[in-house]
Amino acid sequence: MKGDPVIEVEAMSRRYGSGKDAFYAVRDLELTVAEGQLFGLLGTNGAGKTSSLEVIQGLSRATDGSVRVLGMDPVRERRELRPSLGIMLQKGGLPQDFTARESLSMWAGTCSNPLPVDEVLERVDMRDRSDTRVKFLSGGEARRLDLACAIIGQPLVLFLDEPTTGLDPESRRNTWQLIAELKASGVTIMLTTHYLDEAESLCDQLAIMHRGTVVRSGTVAEVVADHPAQIKVRRPDLLLPNLPGAEMRVDGDSVVITTATVQETLTDLLIWAQHNNVALSGLDARAASLETVFLSIADQFDHHVKLEGAPV
Repeated sequence: MKGDPVIEVEAMSRRYGSGKDAFYAVRDLELTVAEGQLFGLLGTNGAGKTSSLEVIQGLSRATDGSVRVLGMDPVRERRELRPSLGIMLQKGGLPQDFTARESLSMWAGTCSNPLPVDEVLERVDMRDRSDTRVKFLSGGEARRLDLACAIIGQPLVLFLDEPTTGLDPESRRNTWQLIAELKASGVTIMLTTHYLDEAESLCDQLAIMHRGTVVRSGTVAEVVADHPAQIKVRRPDLLLPNLPGAEMRVDGDSVVITTATVQETLTDLLIWAQHNNVALSGLDARAASLETVFLSIADQFDHHVKLEGAPV
């Protein structure tokens, strides 16, 4: 039934090393991805995204906790599960002397029910480069070929690790469209990306990881909801008034105002400026976005770690 859990992660941890050298890349991860959903796993470099994906995909074992994909353990039941998965890693490992078509044909030979090679090359905009050797493909073209390998087996669950890195704007837009089409067809997708506009545009649900744990999750609207908006203005000659419900700080030659009620705060600021005949130059008012939430999480948690005296 559509909407049933496809990926279930419960209290999953991934530890490297042992004893005093032990390091947890992921700790107590809890995730549920429903059928047909596009789930974004975000985080700074080293947050634990790739380690999490490797365990969920069955490429490595969890140290603690459990993972189920389509009701199966991705390590113990890998033989049964693998035909239903499409995996696009951060870096592909295709033979450099094969052409794009030869590489995809080879990959199709490992799939139970592959799509026609030329059809898939068309879907990823690689038909005109199909006879080019992999070693002569650009970085963006190589990523599109990696995507072709991930989708040619008609997966029920698709993992995309940084799928648009190195793509030009047109190819990136086309890849977004292809991902949206796959989701519309019922494919469940887990995506990692450093492009926050990509996550905002594509994801139904997302989780933001930092230092191995999820620190914020939900829809984009839910993640952004409690985060304040920001107003920035060049410092005027007169001292700015106290604005109810807002906080102000000086940033170089500008004043940054954070507020949960941006319309009311901006109105108060404009009325004050008009009343005092003050020209507000460099005025910029922005509602909270996924980018501002992401950056504030990194700043907040890094600051907390520094205060505790732990290494960063």
